[in-house]
Amino acid sequence: MQQLRVQADESSAKVDELTAKVKTLQQENLAKEQEITSLTHKLSTQETDIEKLETANKDLKEQVDHVGQSSNQSEALQRRLQILEEEAEEADKNIRETNDKLRQTDVKAGHYERKVQALESARDQWEEKYEEMSKKYAKVKKDLEEFQLEIGNI
Repeated sequence: MQQLRVQADESSAKVDELTAKVKTLQQENLAKEQEITSLTHKLSTQETDIEKLETANKDLKEQVDHVGQSSNQSEALQRRLQILEEEAEEADKNIRETNDKLRQTDVKAGHYERKVQALESARDQWEEKYEEMSKKYAKVKKDLEEFQLEIGNI
């Protein structure tokens, strides 16, 4: 009977531990989902910036083509065009990095989701075992009380 109590206590402690792990993993999962949302927003903002830069780049190229005036204006426009192209390349690089981070975060989120499912399954098994042990304990306790009554009546 003492052993059943110990097993019931151990099962209860294990259920509490697994429940805490599930909560922790759920919080981590939520944080990763928020990070995904943030990176997605950052990606869309950078794509918009790239479109603006490409439009400005196109406009400047047209201006360079149409301006046949002084070499100073042409040089200034070419420098400006070069700067815009560099900015566009940097924005492209940022988008690639953001996409990589997004993919990595998606992989991690999937991993944590699987881990949460596994822990929830283990917790459910421990809860079932705990319920079975509680029923066995109640039955043994009832049998003991009946036995004590029989002995007391003798």
